[in-house]
Order: sequence, then C-alpha cells, then structure tokens
Amino acid sequence: MQTRILAIGGGELKTRETLKIDEYIAAEAKNIAGEKRACGLFLPTASHDCMPYYNTFHKIYTGLFGIKTDVLLVCNREPDLVKWQEKIEKADFLYVGGGDTVFMIGEWKRTGLLELLRGAYEKGKFLCGLSAGAICWFEEMYSDSVVEGDYAMYRGLGWIKGKISPHYNERTVDFDKILVYNQWCAWGLENNAALEIVNGEAVKTISGGGKVYRLDASKGGLLKTEF
Repeated sequence: MQTRILAIGGGELKTRETLKIDEYIAAEAKNIAGEKRACGLFLPTASHDCMPYYNTFHKIYTGLFGIKTDVLLVCNREPDLVKWQEKIEKADFLYVGGGDTVFMIGEWKRTGLLELLRGAYEKGKFLCGLSAGAICWFEEMYSDSVVEGDYAMYRGLGWIKGKISPHYNERTVDFDKILVYNQWCAWGLENNAALEIVNGEAVKTISGGGKVYRLDASKGGLLKTEF
C-alpha cells in the first residue's frame, strides 16, 4: 500500500491563493472516490478547532469542486475514537489546517487521534496539509509554535525523513543561517507551493506561484536547488 502526503508551504485558502493546489487535491479526491461523491475531512486542530477556518474549507471544496466535507474536532472535548475513525474512513482525503504545530501534535497524542491518523496513513489515505499541516509529518520543523515570531527547530512526527520550513519565502535568511551553521539539509516550501511525497520520497511539486527548494549545507555554504 503506498503512503501519500501533500505538503503545502502556505497561502490563504480564504482568498483562493492556493486554488491551483486545491484544484489538484479535488481532482485526486474524485479519482480516489470513483463513482461515489468525493469527501474531504478537515482537521483544524492547529488553529484550536477554529470553525470559520472549516467554513472556508467547505466553501472552497464544496462550493467550487462539489466535494462533500466534514470536520474533526478534538480540542477541549473527550476523545471519541469510534466516531473519529468513522469520519476518517469515509473521507477520500484528510486536510490538516495551519496554526500551532506543537499544540496540534500534543492534542493528537493526548486524545489518541495520532494513532488513528498513523493507521490511515499506513493504509494509503491521502493526507494533505498547509503550513502546520505540511510540516508536522517531518522529523524536524522550523516553527514559531511556542512563542509567536520566535522561530526554532522542533521535533515533528518523523513519518517523513528530514527537516522542513513552511513559508520559506518569508523565512529564507534566518532558516538558511541555521542550515549553514549546523551543516544541515532541508526542504524549503514557499507559500502557494506544494510538495508531494509518496512512500516517503518526494516525487513532484504543484505550484500556484511559489517554489519548493532542496537545501543542502552539508559541505559548507548552501546549495539551493529548485525541486
């Protein structure tokens, strides 16, 4: 069974900045769904279950693409693993929204949702996510989750090898300095750009104007290659 993640570097869903990427996700969801109506499950955990965020997702994916949507809420509530598993199984893709990545991972662990997501991933469920929802799957991620505006490296879930920064066009100078100082390699995902990872390997990009970079500082200096 192939595993599949689409990591979106950033961009405003509400103003349709990521529309080209959303079109790709919608088309893939319809291919997965086949004869039945495609369904997308939105996880707004990183935004503390912000319902206006879900409403925006619904307007785009149902209003423009005719895809049925649902939402999975975990914050400040008792876990309901049976109900959550049903939602996950019905969905043709999961979309993880942006926000506080460290908080999100903590909530997934606290509630037991992480085990359900891991199971879905291993069974081939199409996982998509923007910003926090893009970087959480990697071993290490560049984020300001703990103190807003104070960027640092944090441990991710480790499902995908390597390090990553979202919004790379906004964080280029600082992130590059960290890589060079530590002689690290990483991914830099700009806003309105997405990296697709199949079976743990990067296979393609989808762009609404942004770029994806492979960054290599392992030999001193920084080699920056557009993927």
